[in-house]
Amino acid sequence: MGKSLLIIGAGGHGKVVAEVAAACGYDNISFLDDNSEEAIGKINEMKAFCNQFANAFVGIGNNQFRNKMIKELSEIGYEVPVLLHPTAYVSKTAKISAGTVVEPLAIANTNSVIGKGCIVSVGAIVDHDTVLEDCVHVNAGAIVKSGAHVEENRKLEAGEIIFGY
Repeated sequence: MGKSLLIIGAGGHGKVVAEVAAACGYDNISFLDDNSEEAIGKINEMKAFCNQFANAFVGIGNNQFRNKMIKELSEIGYEVPVLLHPTAYVSKTAKISAGTVVEPLAIANTNSVIGKGCIVSVGAIVDHDTVLEDCVHVNAGAIVKSGAHVEENRKLEAGEIIFGY
């Protein structure tokens, strides 16, 4: 039997999450979304799908909403995985928490600490000895330089640079 994943949100970010999940070996992927015909149900029906999906992931870009939904999924009893695309470089000393996605060609370098529910977008760099608090979005091509600390729920725009030491 394959690995299944329920994704909350079927919009653009949800579809990216689905592709990363497929690259990670999930072969039964479904969505809950209030506004998508692709979805198998509405977001407020999460509890009803617990018996069909052990794993669930929030594929919604809004940091505050993602933070809230991850807590709800955990309280309901879902396992919230970490999704690391096979082309991403993730140091063996990086610490990455539940609900975080590291997208294609992104980097999580030595001793980086990435909180729960973070998005490290395509080509983003989280350099060594950095801390991303919960539900940070490091957008495409953004760089978090060595020793930097990024506060909870912050969104770094594409190409933005956060200085550290």
